[in-house]
Amino acid sequence: MKAITLDGYGGPEALRLTDVPDPKVAPGEVLVRVKAAGVNPVDWKLAEGRLDSLMETHFPLVPGWDVAGVVERVGFDVEEFAPGDEVFGYIRKDSVQLGGYAELVSAHVRMLALKPAALSWEQAAGVPLAGLTAYQAIKRAGIRAGDTVLVHAAAGGVGSLGVQIAVALGARVIGTASAHNHDFVRRLGAEPVTYGAGLADRVAELTPEGIDAALDFVGADAVDVSLRLLERPERLVSIADPEAAAKGGHYVWVRPDPGDLAALAGLADRGELAVHVDQVLPLAEAAEAWRLNRLGRTRGKLVLSVEER
Repeated sequence: MKAITLDGYGGPEALRLTDVPDPKVAPGEVLVRVKAAGVNPVDWKLAEGRLDSLMETHFPLVPGWDVAGVVERVGFDVEEFAPGDEVFGYIRKDSVQLGGYAELVSAHVRMLALKPAALSWEQAAGVPLAGLTAYQAIKRAGIRAGDTVLVHAAAGGVGSLGVQIAVALGARVIGTASAHNHDFVRRLGAEPVTYGAGLADRVAELTPEGIDAALDFVGADAVDVSLRLLERPERLVSIADPEAAAKGGHYVWVRPDPGDLAALAGLADRGELAVHVDQVLPLAEAAEAWRLNRLGRTRGKLVLSVEER
């Protein structure tokens, strides 16, 4: 099969489109023919060695944790899926080697759910990691109907999904974004506010009574700004600042969860969760996708198309 590989830690320049053996399918796993693969910052951070102290990594490495595709074969004990099923998933294994930037990927059934019918392959591939991150952060913050929620980086891959999930729950959402993304944030259902110096004061003008919860999807000073506006620090959740836990909030790291994936699919099929794909590039241009992703200016998601044209 064709796949994007690295022979050692490195940046976009180290990526190669090569032929590699098809993955084996262990008990509890399925083989997925990938139609599209989502691009996430963790992909290139892992390739640069930033997670070396946390995860066993083996080379040659096929990056990528987000996929949407069709089940081609199932392990002998698998009952959850059948060949021909359209699925999407967050393919994070116990060690890192055979990821989703490939024509085929093996995945445990706990990493997959049926693809939402309302989404294209490219849109579905943009959901798993970002959507699960947002969904699990929202659950940890205990967001419910009637809450006022501050979402940092509301126009990004995680933030744009988090805004919609919170709105679907009945929350009022205030989302930080650059001025040129304010209309986009409004379309998501949030009230935009410009990030940067004076953010706490601008949010306070919109919500004199304060906010009920805050979701930090960007880092920097988002935790400290949020704590100035929150009565209850335990309703602060950050995916970017480990210090959030020491300050009374929560720091979360996303996990594969088929139930949460199915919930996201349900939101999409009910029209409550749309996925903005900023750009689709062919698999062979994965290096360019990483360069764009590293700039940190993407609105929504970057996706690699793996399906043969």
